[in-house]
Amino acid sequence: MSRSKLGISRRSFLATSGVLTGLYASGQSLAFESKSPNEKLKIAIIGPGGKGESNLSEMVGEHIMAIVDVDERRAAKAYAAHPEARKLKDYRLLFEKPDEFDAVVVSTPDHHHALPSMLALMHGKAVYCEKPLSHTVWEARTLADKSKEKKIPTQMGTQIHAGDNYRRVVELIQAKVIGEIKEVHVFVGKGWGGGVRPTDTPAVPAGLDWDLWLGGAPERPYHPTYVPANWRRWWDFGTGTLGDMGCHYMDLPFWALGLTQPTTVEAFGPEVNLETAPLGLKVEYEFPAVADRPALKLTWYDGEMVPEEIQGRKYGKNGVVFIGTQGEMFSDYGKYKLYPEDKFKEFTPPMPTIAKSLGHHKEWLDAIKHGTPTLCNFGYSGNLTESVILGTVAYRAGEKLLWDGPNLKTRNSEKANKLLNKEYRKG
Repeated sequence: MSRSKLGISRRSFLATSGVLTGLYASGQSLAFESKSPNEKLKIAIIGPGGKGESNLSEMVGEHIMAIVDVDERRAAKAYAAHPEARKLKDYRLLFEKPDEFDAVVVSTPDHHHALPSMLALMHGKAVYCEKPLSHTVWEARTLADKSKEKKIPTQMGTQIHAGDNYRRVVELIQAKVIGEIKEVHVFVGKGWGGGVRPTDTPAVPAGLDWDLWLGGAPERPYHPTYVPANWRRWWDFGTGTLGDMGCHYMDLPFWALGLTQPTTVEAFGPEVNLETAPLGLKVEYEFPAVADRPALKLTWYDGEMVPEEIQGRKYGKNGVVFIGTQGEMFSDYGKYKLYPEDKFKEFTPPMPTIAKSLGHHKEWLDAIKHGTPTLCNFGYSGNLTESVILGTVAYRAGEKLLWDGPNLKTRNSEKANKLLNKEYRKG
């Protein structure tokens, strides 16, 4: 089939999936017909290089039936390890024979996350997709809605969610060890941003299909500044540091505090570059009171905007700080600490209540085989991704956004509303 026949327009994508409303809990039930626990799953890997290599390594014991990559060089190691796998460059061709596989792992650049994930859901296939779940707010909502409708096992690649430290922090926050949470500060010292569009046009390397790499993004000449990793800096392909790391670090307060949709989002940074993300960004989110949790403010900082101190304490370049009515807590991936130190010197944490994880990928594989829930399913991860990407929208729009979550729009910024989605390149 020609690419034009295989392509999915924005209109048909919308019509097929439906933009529904509603917020979904993390443990959605599954109507998916689970496989025998002893049966090997037939898995298609889309993007086996970079992060995809570690995702592929977590599929040990299952049958890798297809490997899809636009770059033969990046896929060479996976090809060698799985010589029996079907080899493709265009993931759309994979779905011509949906009966050949059970599940899909998507480890592509951000601008390709939504389309193969949606194709998989439309065909009733389980999906594991790297973070952020999508390139746009609209895509995140649409994927969450389709996964809710289909009740298919899904998981977003926020691997640290499975770590013991995050579980202990969630328990302590929910036990109100530091009281009611008034503020949260999330910071990452990395800086995916800056740069100008290159003017030279070197030859496309042998083995790379540049047209397929671009996918739905606007057409532009190949340049090594975009691949294999620096695409994260460019709005056409990535979502900057916030999109890259926000789903990891904001995951902790979202989980601990049951956050879903913010009411306002305001961003601060250097003058907006239409091409690339900033080297430093600060975003202020306000979340409403829910049940027994009061309203709170969450502030994100990255790159050059990471503060030296937060309320008089130095925490380093990466982490999360919870400010409560009875104390404070710092956490990163592997540890946490309570403040003031004198107050919590003799503190003994309670017995764990959140069970040890089977493993982030194993959780998804077990969901397919047993019908058990996944903690980072697209319902939970859709909300998280929406908020993360809304920070980039607020920055690019240059306005404080009054967010109408149920209706997927701002109440005050048409400029921002236009950035909630994108037009896919013809074909």
